Amino acid sequence: MGIVLRQGLRNTLISYVGLAIGFVNTTLILPRLLAPAQIGLTGVLISIATIAAQVAAFGFSSTTLRYFPYFRNREAGHSGFLPLLLGLPLLAFGGVGLVVVLARPLVLRWYAHDAALLGPHYLVAVGLGLAILVFSLLDAYLRALFHSAFSSFLQEVLVRLLIVAAAAAYGLGYLPFGGFVLAYLGAYALSALLLLVYLGRIGELHWRPTRAVFTVRPLRELLAFGGFALLGNISGTILVTIDALMVGAKLSLAAAGIYAIAFNMSTALTIPFRALYKTAFPLIAEYWKAGKMAEMAHFYRRSTRLNTVLGCYLALGIGLNLDFVYTLIHRPEYAAGSTAVLLLLLGRLLDGITGVNGIIVVTSPRYRVDLLFNISLAAAIVALNWLLIPRLGLSGAALGNCLALGGINLIRTLFVWRAYGLQPFDSRIPRILAVAAAAGAAAWALPAFPTPLLTLLARGSTLTLLYGAGLGLSGAAPELRALAAGVWNRVRG
Repeated sequence: MGIVLRQGLRNTLISYVGLAIGFVNTTLILPRLLAPAQIGLTGVLISIATIAAQVAAFGFSSTTLRYFPYFRNREAGHSGFLPLLLGLPLLAFGGVGLVVVLARPLVLRWYAHDAALLGPHYLVAVGLGLAILVFSLLDAYLRALFHSAFSSFLQEVLVRLLIVAAAAAYGLGYLPFGGFVLAYLGAYALSALLLLVYLGRIGELHWRPTRAVFTVRPLRELLAFGGFALLGNISGTILVTIDALMVGAKLSLAAAGIYAIAFNMSTALTIPFRALYKTAFPLIAEYWKAGKMAEMAHFYRRSTRLNTVLGCYLALGIGLNLDFVYTLIHRPEYAAGSTAVLLLLLGRLLDGITGVNGIIVVTSPRYRVDLLFNISLAAAIVALNWLLIPRLGLSGAALGNCLALGGINLIRTLFVWRAYGLQPFDSRIPRILAVAAAAGAAAWALPAFPTPLLTLLARGSTLTLLYGAGLGLSGAAPELRALAAGVWNRVRG
């Protein structure tokens, strides 16, 4: 367990550092160095590449985590598992990559207004897809070997720093834009190559294929599980890629770039939710195993209350100070995404407030139902985008995302309630929402100060004081009162 604990702690630290770097890069640095259309182009290329890699992988990343323990035998080269893990998806990528290449005229017709920008760089999507595929497979292999910290560092930190460095070189005139796009591809390719080097260094680069790999577990069983995993994973991929693709196709690459920045701003709201879910997943699985339904119900409501408290505060903090954030970019055209940011924040807040319903479903005896929910969510986002983007532009994409997230979480919450008698709300939730609305309204009512920074400080301090005081006086968040008491006792001590 020692290596698992060490890797887990390193992954947690790397994840938070990576989230901070990613938020600063994509929200503040890259928009200052690149025009909206250029950011939109990279978003479209990475979206095409991610979908292609996901399809070619055929769920083998999940298959590795599920079945590798059956193959584990270092002396025997893990029965030739690595050649199988890489071989079948790479063969599949040959076909998928060919489809992407042949689809070029069709894709350029969809993006006709930006074909002059997309056309010369379109084939980069194939290289990106290959790099993402290899990295994801090797990452799964390393996680199965309990060596996951290095791949997390590459993905969360190094790739982001390399991309920003390439953008800086472009902004300073050392690279043409085509050179930046190739450097963007190079960052992903280098991360995959470094994983291969790392595997060799730890003595786990077992290249030799063996027939024994087909006797440990039937190939049909591995493919069946991979297909099931693919259906689940592809819906999550669509959730984070389809907006960029559809906004770029129906509006322009510049609009896609503006939307990408708005989307990245809203991701700050998910940081506390992700931290909670890392703890919630194994805990809820243990509750199911032990049949502790009362404890699960208590955790469900408590985590929902905590998500509501933190989510409302962060959503209001970001929403009230969008003007300040956009002034840091120094490109007025990006401010066109302000309404989209607010709608995306609302969708993510609804997703957080409904608590851990998705984890309860996926760890329950009816876990297969979660696949239906995920597919429905992906289909809803595509349909709503198709209807709303032509009518409402960027706000239509954000509204579609918000409605889809809110609707599917409502249905999932009702399913958990009906199937298992668990629901996440108590009388404190309306009090938290009322306090948040009052504090947010008071902060918004403040007059604008001479500079956006002073306005930020005034609104932020007002929101913090009123929100904290309101929660304390209303008793809506007893956990915060206990935390404040502990901090006060430390100060006095």
